[in-house]
Amino acid sequence: MTQSARRQGQAEETLAYELHGNLYLNITYHCTLRCAFCPKFQGTWEVQNYDLLLTREPTADEVLAAVDDPARYREIVFCGLGEPTLRLDTLLAVAESLKGMGAKHIRINTDGLANLVHGRDVTPELARWVDSVSISLTAQDEETYDRHTRSKRPGAYAAMLDFARAAKAAGIAVTLTAINGLDGVDIRACEDIARALGVKFRQRELDVVG
Repeated sequence: MTQSARRQGQAEETLAYELHGNLYLNITYHCTLRCAFCPKFQGTWEVQNYDLLLTREPTADEVLAAVDDPARYREIVFCGLGEPTLRLDTLLAVAESLKGMGAKHIRINTDGLANLVHGRDVTPELARWVDSVSISLTAQDEETYDRHTRSKRPGAYAAMLDFARAAKAAGIAVTLTAINGLDGVDIRACEDIARALGVKFRQRELDVVG
C-alpha cells in the first residue's frame, strides 16, 4: 500500500499518510499563519516519521492517486504542514471524488481563515463534501493569538471565530482546538469560547504533533 505519489523527475513526496486509523492528505505547503510552534518553523517538516515537505502543489489527480481505498478509513483528513483551504478548488475536487469512492467522513484541519482569504463565505461549498472541521482557536484572546500565530492578515482572530459560526450554520460539525502548555493560553477560557459557540473543544499538547 503506497501513501505517496512519485512525480516524474522528482523524489517521492508524501501526499497521503496514515495515522490513528485515518488517512491524512498533504495538499499544500503554504500557510496563512506563521505559528511559532509549528514544526516547520522549528527546522523540520516531519510528523510522526512522515516527511511532509512538498516542492510544489500537487494536482487533485495526484492526491487521489496517493489514496488506495478511502472506505477503509474512519476519516479522511486534509492536514499537512500547510493550510488546505488555501487550495480550495483542489480540496473540493478531491473531497467530491473521495465521497464518490465511498469515504465515510471527511474532515479539514484548518486555521479557520478561508472566508477571510477568499473574500466570501465558502462554508456552503465545503458543506457539500466536508463533514467536519477542526479549527485552531489557539488562544482565548486576540493578543495571545497574534503573538503565537504571527498572522499575516489583520482581523484574523475575529475572522476565525466568524468562520466557526458560519461552518456550524452550514451544517458542518465544528471542533475548536487549543494547545495546553503554550505560553499565556488559558485552556479553560478556550473551552468556554467553544461552549458559547455551541461547538466541541479539543485540548492539544505542546510539541505533540499528529
